[in-house]
Amino acid sequence: MEVEMLKQPAAADSAAPSDGKAVIVRGGEAYRAEQGSDYLPGISSETVGAKDLWLGVASIPPGKRTKAHVHARHETAFYMLSGDELEMWSGDELQFRDVVHPGDYLYIPANVLHVAVNRASTPATFIGARNEPTAQESVILFPEMDGRIP
Repeated sequence: MEVEMLKQPAAADSAAPSDGKAVIVRGGEAYRAEQGSDYLPGISSETVGAKDLWLGVASIPPGKRTKAHVHARHETAFYMLSGDELEMWSGDELQFRDVVHPGDYLYIPANVLHVAVNRASTPATFIGARNEPTAQESVILFPEMDGRIP
């Protein structure tokens, strides 16, 4: 899958929610977020005018990781669809290591420092939702913490 850095998500193929009807969003192009995850947006402020929700597919390519970061204003929930496993490092010093497998759910509270690492040879793919509707979410990078994860 070819991914471009911070590309705008696709627009809705239907009327906006303010028109009083449901909205269908066709699959769009992927974009790479500032922290390093690849996203395929579905529902967002850009695609349908969502006010409080982002829903889409997120993935970490094989052998890649995110940068150390927090989401300043939103909670995030993921369901792992496919891949082998993903390491999730979290905590103020990235001292907690958990492993996510297909079929597992993952919750990341607002303002929790974390890094996701995919050491496998296949992409780690998730369905994700967050209560921040924009494609360019409230991410704050912590480059000084990136070296803590081997």
